Parts: sequence; C-alpha cells; structure tokens
Amino acid sequence: MRRVAKWSAIGLAIVLLGVTALFAVSWAVTGKAMSRTYAVSDPPLRVETTAEALARGRHLFDTRGCGDCHGPQGAGRVLIDDPVLGRIVPSNLSRSVRDPAYTDDALGAAIRHGIRPDGTPLLIMPSGEFADFEDRDVAALVAYMRSLPASDNAPGTSSVRPVGRVLYTLGKLPLFSAERIDHAPRARQAPVAAITPEYGRYVAQSCTGCHGPGLAGNTVVIPGKPKSANLTPHADGLAAWQEADFLRLMHTGRRPDGTAVDPLMPWPAYDRMDDTELRAVWAYLRTVPPVPGKPKRR
Repeated sequence: MRRVAKWSAIGLAIVLLGVTALFAVSWAVTGKAMSRTYAVSDPPLRVETTAEALARGRHLFDTRGCGDCHGPQGAGRVLIDDPVLGRIVPSNLSRSVRDPAYTDDALGAAIRHGIRPDGTPLLIMPSGEFADFEDRDVAALVAYMRSLPASDNAPGTSSVRPVGRVLYTLGKLPLFSAERIDHAPRARQAPVAAITPEYGRYVAQSCTGCHGPGLAGNTVVIPGKPKSANLTPHADGLAAWQEADFLRLMHTGRRPDGTAVDPLMPWPAYDRMDDTELRAVWAYLRTVPPVPGKPKRR
C-alpha cells in the first residue's frame, strides 16, 4: 500500500512539474510574441474629409465589423472576458485618434497590419481581413474614425490568461494577426464595384477571419463556440444554396431551413451592405474551389 502511495505521489509530482513547465514556457513564448516589432513602409495615405470620403468610411466601419468589436460609436467595449482564456477589450477609437502617436499612417498600419505605432502587435485585431484594402478605403476609414464623437469611456485593457497562453503556444489560439500578414509594401487596388467575382473577392476579405482564406470554415474562432461554416460550393458547404438563400441569411441571420446562425456571425453588419456588395460576394463564392468538410451545428 505504501509503495502504491509513493508512486502515486511521484506521478502527481511529475504531472505538476510538467504543467508548471508548460505554463512557464507559454508565458515566455507569448511574452516574446507581444514584444516583437514589425516594420511597415506603406505609401503615405491621402486622407480627405469630403462628404463622399466620410460616407465611404462610415459604410466600411458599419459593414466590415469595426462597430461590432469597438462599438457602434467606436468607444470600445469588453468583447470577451473569459476567466481561463483572457480578456479582450477593443480600444476606444475616439481616444486613439486623439493620441499624437496615431498619425493617419499609424492608424492605417493598425488596420492593415495589426500593429501599434511602436510596431508591436495588436491583440485579436483581425487585420488579415483588411490587409489588402486599397489606400482609398483605408484613408476613408481613418477619416471617419477621426470624426467619431469624443468619448472618455475606459473599458479596460486586454490580457491573455494562462490557459490562453498555453493554447497560443500550442497553435490553437491565434492572438496576433501581425504574425500571418504580408507586411511588404505593395500596390492595392479595389476592383470596380460591380456584381462580379473580382469585386466579391475584395468584399469577402471580411469573411476570411472566421471562415479561413479558402472560406472552407471548420475553424473554432472562439473556444466553446461552434466551428465556422463551409462557404465553398461543395455538398458540405453551399452547393445546394441559391442566391436568394444567401441574401436571406445576410439580411435575417437564418439559413434556408429557417434555423438561426450562431450569434457570433455578424449578419446585422452585413445586412448593411448594399445589393451590389452582397451579390458580388455570392458571385465570388460560386468560384472558390469546393472543399469537403461540414461542421456540426450547436
């Protein structure tokens, strides 16, 4: 009996030592990732404050998820507060634009590259969805952000808790989009706004954060949430859908069978897209390579 107790105690000690080591390594790995800096040398933005530019910026803010994360007036809010994983707090943009460090180009780098003015990565900023936004659209977003009503709302700061750090270290929880973005300077040109696959691909950048670059879904964006849907024209995806089905979902949040999508799907924002944008996205979805894989609903 004593021998069993002894070996049990040794086994428990080994497990505790291993867990402690894993947390220690994860803390160091995430700390290094947080302090890494990225160099960006995009051409300077030409920010205009014309009525047309501000209207375009507001449209992008409302339809590309900016308001979903930062709040409809950009005043920041607590997005996730998980006692195990971490606390995600999109910042108060109306305060950021009053920070001298956030020049127009620094705001553009935050949008397209996911970095702060000092080059360190922003946490859970979906810049991969904006990395190929053309300069005029980024400039319009910046112009609109600078027009947001001033707010001193202080929702707090983001933090990654121990389990969140472990999952990041194991490659299960992407925290920094800056790690996966091509930061090389390049020309970015939006296609003509028309119901074409080319324009649809440009608009559908905002879908890639959850559904993946190939739009095949099956990724868990937030632990505990269902996997994202397969948007490809495969039998496991949208092969049986018609354009009317897609538009109904984007306007009502309901699938052809009447079931509601998970609240994580920001269809109320996409409902504000115009008809050309939504139909162009559908035209593009018909052209992506079909990929098998049907996520389970919850």
